[in-house]
Amino acid sequence: MSSSTSSFPLSRPAARRRNDSTTTTTTPSSGDLLRPAVDPAPNPRPIFQWVGFGFIIFLCFLQFLLPATHFRHPSDPLREWRPFPSNLSPSSSSSTNSKASSDENSGYVRAHDGEDGMVHIVSWMDCLDLQVLAVLINSTLSSSRYPELFSFHFFVPEGHDDKVSYYKLKVLFPHSNLEIIWQEKVKGQIMAAYSVGEYPRPSFHEMAPFVIPTVHPTLSKFIYVSTNVIFKGGVEELLGVDLKNFAIAVAEDCSKRLSAYVNFDVLDAIQRSASNPWVSGTPYSEEACMPDLSLVFIDGSRLEKNLLEAILWWSKVLNKSERDSPNPAVALALYNRHLKPDINYKRWIHRYDGGRNIYSESCGGAIRPDVRNLWKQYLPPMSDQILGY
Repeated sequence: MSSSTSSFPLSRPAARRRNDSTTTTTTPSSGDLLRPAVDPAPNPRPIFQWVGFGFIIFLCFLQFLLPATHFRHPSDPLREWRPFPSNLSPSSSSSTNSKASSDENSGYVRAHDGEDGMVHIVSWMDCLDLQVLAVLINSTLSSSRYPELFSFHFFVPEGHDDKVSYYKLKVLFPHSNLEIIWQEKVKGQIMAAYSVGEYPRPSFHEMAPFVIPTVHPTLSKFIYVSTNVIFKGGVEELLGVDLKNFAIAVAEDCSKRLSAYVNFDVLDAIQRSASNPWVSGTPYSEEACMPDLSLVFIDGSRLEKNLLEAILWWSKVLNKSERDSPNPAVALALYNRHLKPDINYKRWIHRYDGGRNIYSESCGGAIRPDVRNLWKQYLPPMSDQILGY
């Protein structure tokens, strides 16, 4: 019994020795260590790190050192890149913006001499209609990338409460520069010249832009805009118009020729007999285009003193009255005496016929329904309630 039990423990060490003999552990030497497939990146020198960091900082500040030169207007369907006007830069825009903000709550905005970086929009209306003015203001501001650069000056007939009209428009456009001016002084200047020469009754809205700089010297440079005009975009192009040596810049409507409004046999006779300085020394062209007075650029400092007299004189010799529209007397008085700016007006402005004669004190006629639908695109919300319509 004992001999049998003592034989069993001897078999386990033998088996363990066999297993130990078959298991071998190999320890690699230092020369047999595995190398990675890709070598680690070398450590850059500190000087190159500082140079790269400085270059990034330089690029960040470069946008402040070099202002933007081109822009794309959001209303342009072609999304073309357009250069900024030469007299407009981000720095001037920011300075003007701060200036406009400081004048915002000062009541009536004082007109400046035209050298303040502002664009003065002047308009004339014998029949006060605040909706028409609201459409003109909103279409101008919404079509501009720099609305703070525009200042509006509206000439209205005396008898209306200009302060009430002003504050109604100011509620709709709280950040705009507005001024309401009575027409009486301008009309008085025109009527004084009219009564001296026994001329036909003048058309005030056609002659007003040439008289305003004399009566209101603070408005020496401005853009005279017809009230029935809607800006569709590209207002920035107006900022870069250079009058050069001219006092007036006005586009021409070549769908209307001078020969359709003037008898050239009579005009030739006048030219041969008259010695007035405003009569052209060269023959008038029958194919001359009529000026489009819906948008006129005026520099009052260069305006000729006898321009108003020339318009009235041509009205008299041609026997034209204020009912003739367009008046060829204005076209002949401006013949070869104005700049034709290289701007496609018809692309950026829309002139509409509202059905109401806004240049008549009686406000004859009613606004057409299609025009009211057009206005809805440019009238701010609650405008009917604020303006009293």
